[in-house]
Amino acid sequence: MNLQETLRRYKVGVLSRVSTADAAIMEKATEDLIRSGIVERAKKIGDQAPDFTLPDAGGELVRLADLLARGPVVVTFYRGTW
Repeated sequence: MNLQETLRRYKVGVLSRVSTADAAIMEKATEDLIRSGIVERAKKIGDQAPDFTLPDAGGELVRLADLLARGPVVVTFYRGTW
C-alpha cells in the first residue's frame, strides 16, 4: 500500500468516528490551508531548516542543531486537537 492509499484509509477511519459537524469543520480547515498557499511555502526534501528550539512531546525544550549533531532528524508538527 502506498502513502496516498494509507492516508486515504486513515481519513476514512477518522471521519467514521466524528460527527458530521466536526467532519465539516475539519474539511473546511483543510481547504483553508490549501487556499492559503502553505504547501508552496513549506520546506521540501533537501531544504535546510533554520535552527529552532521547541518543546518536545514531554515538554522539554529541544534544539534542532543538538539533534542534528547526533544524526538525521525527522520533524513532525501536530496541529492540535479538533
